[in-house]
Amino acid sequence: MNLPNKLTVGRIIAVPFFVVLYMMGYNLTAFILFIAASFTDMLDGKIARKHNLVTNFGKIMDPLADKILVYSAFCLMVENGLVPGWMLIVILAREFAVGGMRTVAASEGIVIAAGMSGKIKTVLQMIAVPLLLLLKVQALVSVTPFIALLAYGFLWASLVMTIYSGIEYILKNKSVFSM
Repeated sequence: MNLPNKLTVGRIIAVPFFVVLYMMGYNLTAFILFIAASFTDMLDGKIARKHNLVTNFGKIMDPLADKILVYSAFCLMVENGLVPGWMLIVILAREFAVGGMRTVAASEGIVIAAGMSGKIKTVLQMIAVPLLLLLKVQALVSVTPFIALLAYGFLWASLVMTIYSGIEYILKNKSVFSM
């Protein structure tokens, strides 16, 4: 297994530790772990492209690892009211729709690459989550209003990009529906 794929697997392995830390109230440690795991997303892609280490495993598991990490965090945040449940439903509905279309296309031998809007959506989500985590760090009470503004700004921006990228994906790949 090459280094980019190891980083991807490491991101997946980090998720249960992140969940436990968050649920036990170790918010600063959960924040640091989330940031480190998010950083591996950028790093694995750069290494894979630079050293021609792109694999089918990486093409499938890298975006899946991102989703596992981010949506685990969002699920936990719904539980304590940081993220509205309806927002998570919209985000997950987009993911299921896109994932379903990719599955149908793949069954016909068609590979549908991720678009730039989907990548932007992921980056916005990976910025929103740690900012939301900071709202739970007690030492930052004095700057919480500013962090809250940033956190919810990025959360809403990620929701808008989620909807936009989902619509764009469906329109660009509507031929999948006629299969």
